[in-house]
Amino acid sequence: MIKISKKNKGIIYILLSAFFFALMNMFVALSGDIPFTQKSFFRNIIAFIFSLIIIIKNNINIHIEKKNYSILFFRAFFGTVGIFCNFYAVDHLFLSDATMLNKLSPFFAIIFSFFILKEKLKLKQMVIVLIAFVVMLFIVRPSFSNVLIFPSFIGLLGGLGAGVAYTFVRLLGERGVKGPVVVCFFSLFSSVVTIPFLFFDYTPMSVEQWFYLLLAGFAATGGQFFITAAYFNAPAKEISVYDYSQLIFAAMLGYFVLGQIPDKYSILGYIIIIFAAILMFLYKKNNTES
Repeated sequence: MIKISKKNKGIIYILLSAFFFALMNMFVALSGDIPFTQKSFFRNIIAFIFSLIIIIKNNINIHIEKKNYSILFFRAFFGTVGIFCNFYAVDHLFLSDATMLNKLSPFFAIIFSFFILKEKLKLKQMVIVLIAFVVMLFIVRPSFSNVLIFPSFIGLLGGLGAGVAYTFVRLLGERGVKGPVVVCFFSLFSSVVTIPFLFFDYTPMSVEQWFYLLLAGFAATGGQFFITAAYFNAPAKEISVYDYSQLIFAAMLGYFVLGQIPDKYSILGYIIIIFAAILMFLYKKNNTES
């Protein structure tokens, strides 16, 4: 039997996670003309059920110290903003464009780590972040004639929300709050937030739409499980860059399933953003090892 190192296991798991999150966005797009809040509810309620099962099965202590209440709230709030905006962008943009804008979250996390975690920003990091945001213009392409400018900026806002949420996740991790508890609270919070929207703006769904939204929820849960397994087997500095494979999966699914072909400017933006991510990955790895 072939023995796989923990690092290689981590790489395999994070690739699987990226594939499942790309599937989630594809199923969200396939579910059709349904409010993005309604789509978000199905994504989150399934994640809540699975995370609750894990907590019960493993007898995880759900007690949270009072000092962490606000941190947990902000993680859930900004995470919900990230999901809402991402789903809105998926509904109005090419799958690969929406994915790339959401994948700016690590760069936002670097910026907000300075304000929230008081981490120092070094010149190399600042240059790489600047490259990422300049190249973002290749995807957004702001102009008065661009009818996709609003959903593009909503997608960008989704990346910002996710980046802030990840920063608070790090802070909760440093304070000893268990991962399944954070996921469970976040999923419950996001589900509850969508209930008023469901009450006032519920759109009846066909059997096919129910099917796609359930698949989106299961795909999201699979992505969460695999990314947790990935970072359990290997540190972020060794495998995080592989998460950008989600863009490749999204582009392939968008082309073969949805018939979407990104233009040359978007493709150029993808390439440079991934290059910037690789630079940041190498910088973090070398800085940790030095």
